[in-house]
Amino acid sequence: MRTDTIFYQLFQTFNTLLFELIGEPVENATGYKFTSVEVKEKAFRFDGIFYPPDQTKPIYFVEVQFQPKPDFYWDLIAEIGMYLRQYKPQHQWKAIAMFSKRIHDPGKLLQYEEFFESDRIIRIYLDELTTSTDSLALGIVQLVIEKPPNAINLANKLVEGAKEQEEILKLIETVLVYKFPKLTRQEIEAMFTISDLKQTRVYQDARQEGIQEGRQEGIQEGRHEGELKKAQSLVLRQLSRRFGKLNDRLTQSIQNLAIAQIDELADQLLDFSVIDDFEAWLNNQAK
Repeated sequence: MRTDTIFYQLFQTFNTLLFELIGEPVENATGYKFTSVEVKEKAFRFDGIFYPPDQTKPIYFVEVQFQPKPDFYWDLIAEIGMYLRQYKPQHQWKAIAMFSKRIHDPGKLLQYEEFFESDRIIRIYLDELTTSTDSLALGIVQLVIEKPPNAINLANKLVEGAKEQEEILKLIETVLVYKFPKLTRQEIEAMFTISDLKQTRVYQDARQEGIQEGRQEGIQEGRHEGELKKAQSLVLRQLSRRFGKLNDRLTQSIQNLAIAQIDELADQLLDFSVIDDFEAWLNNQAK
């Protein structure tokens, strides 16, 4: 799962989430603006930055890591240094290092020991969080890391709590799509047992497909064509969320892909860091 994309959406949706994670009062989130900033020269991009309303509060740099990365802190501190040099903010700063598991934390750096001892770098292990059932934000974080057998039950509980909040329902749906990329529409439909979630696009697509099934001769071929178009649309939407609106050439390239290529792209795009990675993938398909 491309977790930086998920957490970007989480932080955009819940402005208090960071402060819940680090144990600060949610009132401290007032006035903070969340963004993702690219640092020039080596084109580093933070998973997220919380920028305060005034100089009395710190900037929070956020990095999410779900895989082992020995140079994690070296890269994080280098990115922060380059950001401070480039933008010269008149604020204190803190870095939030979020790991899916403690085992993925490479450990303190001796050369920057004071950053760790002073809590300038705050480390969070998501699988060790004690989440509050009253917090939808923390509940969705738990959904991201929850093992598949328990994820569906948790998703349904979150949907009950979200009621008719469309943006949160879409976010839950997005987590499920990322978490279960191989599921068929019938399997996705089976997940959505809560009436609110049955109003989402994914469920409605599945239900409409079922209504049409068997109505005319040759429906199987038409259904496959419909699945291809919807798969292409989903991939296009995911790429646009990550890299901005695609130009006509790249959009047309996606629409020309076969279903097997779309399936491969759906897996590969989770590892794309920049739009050039996608273009390189397309070039390989043409060989």
